[in-house]
Amino acid sequence: MNIQEQPQQTKWYQSRLTWVLLGFIAIGGFFLVTGHTAHVLGFLPYALFLLCPLMMLFMHGGHGGHGGPPADGPNQPQSPEGGQQ
Repeated sequence: MNIQEQPQQTKWYQSRLTWVLLGFIAIGGFFLVTGHTAHVLGFLPYALFLLCPLMMLFMHGGHGGHGGPPADGPNQPQSPEGGQQ
């Protein structure tokens, strides 16, 4: 009987190469943050204004919109007495 063994796959975090790459990314990120802090902090006021349209788009997306029931449809609220309007 010829049984072929498949090589055991290691998890991504068990590889030495992964840890070396993560180390380089962390070191590079540190130097980018420390070297360009003034640029990033100077951009923050403009980023607030640039993000306003995106916030409006994504945060107000659940307010309904096109394709809803008509205004005089059956889902119209009734008067407090429960009768017809």
